[in-house]
Amino acid sequence: MTRPIVGIICNSHLLNDQYPAHAGGTMNSEAVAQVTGAMPVLIPADPRFVSVPELLEMCDGFVFPGGRPNVHPEEYGEPETEAHGAFDRARDAIALPLIRACVERGQPFLGICRGFQEVAVAMGSTLHPEIRELPGRMNHRMPPDGTLEEKFALRHKVTLTEGSQFHEVFGATEVMTNTLHGQGIKNPGPRIQIEGTAPDGTPEAITVRDAPGFTLSVQWHPEYNAAEDPVSRPLFEAFGCAVREWHAEGARPGLKSVG
Repeated sequence: MTRPIVGIICNSHLLNDQYPAHAGGTMNSEAVAQVTGAMPVLIPADPRFVSVPELLEMCDGFVFPGGRPNVHPEEYGEPETEAHGAFDRARDAIALPLIRACVERGQPFLGICRGFQEVAVAMGSTLHPEIRELPGRMNHRMPPDGTLEEKFALRHKVTLTEGSQFHEVFGATEVMTNTLHGQGIKNPGPRIQIEGTAPDGTPEAITVRDAPGFTLSVQWHPEYNAAEDPVSRPLFEAFGCAVREWHAEGARPGLKSVG
C-alpha cells in the first residue's frame, strides 16, 4: 500500500543572501515521515508555480509550518507597520485559499506557528503584531542565544478546554510546550475555536468550528523531537489517522474531485 502524501508548505528563502529558494525545515519532513506515516512533499508556496486545485488533488493532507515572515496585515484588513516584520506574500496567496478549501472539503491539515496564524486569518481572525508588548503578556519569542535544544526547550504550559479535540488527542487538560513566536491572535474569527491558552491568555491551540475534517493548529513547534515528545507524538499520530482516512476514501473514483 502506498503512503498517503502530505504537502508541506515551503517558505521563500535566500541562500547565501542572494540565491532564491523554497525552504522547508527537515524537522517537519521527519515528523511527517516517522510519526504521521505519510510521504512528505515540499510545496513551493508561490501561485506562479502551483495552484490550489492541483494541490488538493495531489495531496491527502497538508502541514502549514512555521516561518520567519508573517502573514501580511492586509489579509485581515489592517495597515502594515514596522512591528509586523517581514512578509511572504507568495505564501499568503497559496496558504490562505488552500486552508479555506481544505476546511470546505474536510481535507486534513495541521497548522504550526505561522501556519496556526494562517488558519486563524483564513477564518477571519486578526493578529497582534508583537504580543510581548501587550500588558500582562509574556515573551513568547525564541531565545536569541543557545543551542537548538535550548531554543526548542519546553517553556510554558498550555491549558486545554476539557472535552475539546485537543483534550481528546492528548488525554490531558495541561501540556508543556516550547514557544518561538512573536505574533498571536487578537480577535478570533467566528469559526475559530480556541481550545488551548498559555498562562498569559495567549491562544495556543485552535480548531475550525463545524469543520468536517482535521483542522488542529498549534502556536508552538511540535515538529521538534516529534517522535519522542509526549505531546508532539500524539498530535502527529492523530493527524496521520486523518490523512490515512482521506487517502483511503480518496481512492474511490470521483470522491476527491475539485470543482
